[in-house]
Amino acid sequence: MAKITINDFMKKKSAGEKICMLTAYDYPFARMADEAGMDALLVGDSLAMVVQGLDNTLPVTMDEMIYHTRMVSRGAENAMVIGDMPYMSYQVSVEEAVRNAGRFIKEGGAQAIKMEGGSEVCDRITAMARSEIPVMAHIGLTPQAIHRMGGYKVQGKDEEARKKLLEEAKAVEDAGAFSLVIEAIPMDLAREITESISIPTIGIGAGPHCDGQVLVMHDVIGIFDRFVPKFVKRYAELKDEAVIAMKKYREEVESGEFPTKDQSFK
Repeated sequence: MAKITINDFMKKKSAGEKICMLTAYDYPFARMADEAGMDALLVGDSLAMVVQGLDNTLPVTMDEMIYHTRMVSRGAENAMVIGDMPYMSYQVSVEEAVRNAGRFIKEGGAQAIKMEGGSEVCDRITAMARSEIPVMAHIGLTPQAIHRMGGYKVQGKDEEARKKLLEEAKAVEDAGAFSLVIEAIPMDLAREITESISIPTIGIGAGPHCDGQVLVMHDVIGIFDRFVPKFVKRYAELKDEAVIAMKKYREEVESGEFPTKDQSFK
């Protein structure tokens, strides 16, 4: 199977076929997600929380994002790899934004980047597109803006906010984004946005009418358990299984049951 490209995203939207994405942060999980047939793997700044144990996404650095993107790129044979622009990697200037986005492609092996924001980042999107860097935009709940938003809250609930999000979606499309993540908004608004723009929409907490979906892998397979967002469906509870296996190992070491001659050399 050939590497998924941004053209495949557009073809799927045109054909009414859903796009499926997961986050990934390292080589083994990237390999598993790729084998499972994901269209794209997002190396999300969510790694700050689910991998590094931090309270939000703000502290993660560009160097850390490149490090994790490089690992995911090694494991993704078919899925598109998308690097997530971390906080303060693109806000200062257009020049700095393009330079950091280019690092995801040049150093991380990604095929695209994701960047939070609407009209305020359109000049960055356009500059990146001109530099041959495909951009996935991200509006609605944008976790890097939690202090301004007052926490992780559903966006677009009143008429003024709905109108603004529709305008933001059109603005990032016009700026050159190839797709758009819409997070934590009412599902009827997500449907309206999806029908109003030509680029694919990827929902997370935005209902079933988007062109595709993305979730954090550690939520899907039941590894991260500090909290579970309303929009998450857990398909396994791997943390529980892993703890059982580790306890069994400890018990066998303590009892002398492991290792046996089968795990020993002659």
